Amino acid sequence: MDISIRAVDPTEHQLLGEITAYAYLDGGLLDLGAEDPYVEQLRDVPRRAAEADVLVAVGVDGRVLGGVTYAPPGNPWADIAGPDEAEFRMLAVAREARGLGAGEALVRACIDRARGTDGVARLVLSTQSTMLAAHRIYHRLGFVRTPERDWYPIPGLKLLTYSLTL
Repeated sequence: MDISIRAVDPTEHQLLGEITAYAYLDGGLLDLGAEDPYVEQLRDVPRRAAEADVLVAVGVDGRVLGGVTYAPPGNPWADIAGPDEAEFRMLAVAREARGLGAGEALVRACIDRARGTDGVARLVLSTQSTMLAAHRIYHRLGFVRTPERDWYPIPGLKLLTYSLTL
């Protein structure tokens, strides 16, 4: 499938917010389901787009397939990135678009941005242990586990970390 990556358009904020929230809810990734406070952050694309770079994967028909939030060095949306690192978060693909390459295309766009425009040493990310499809993408693209950086955003939720040296 032909997929293009571009910045999210304000008219797509609500749609991408729903795609992102649903990806986490459908995957059982939120302990409290729809009542989890993180759902609102997942849906709040306008805020993310104002404070970081939100990219979307778009099919040839113009349909939004998924999105990701890219945090350049020093960005408030970075959870674990150091001074010479960029980070991406909230990678999500619509259920009907999974397996078509949208997730990988979004990660590749983050790599290109980190390597090119930002010229950082590393690109980092956090993920849950159950996000196996995403882990396959990360391994395929050369990311390595960095268990020394694993962390708990809330008690009982361990996030695994990965890094790609650029």
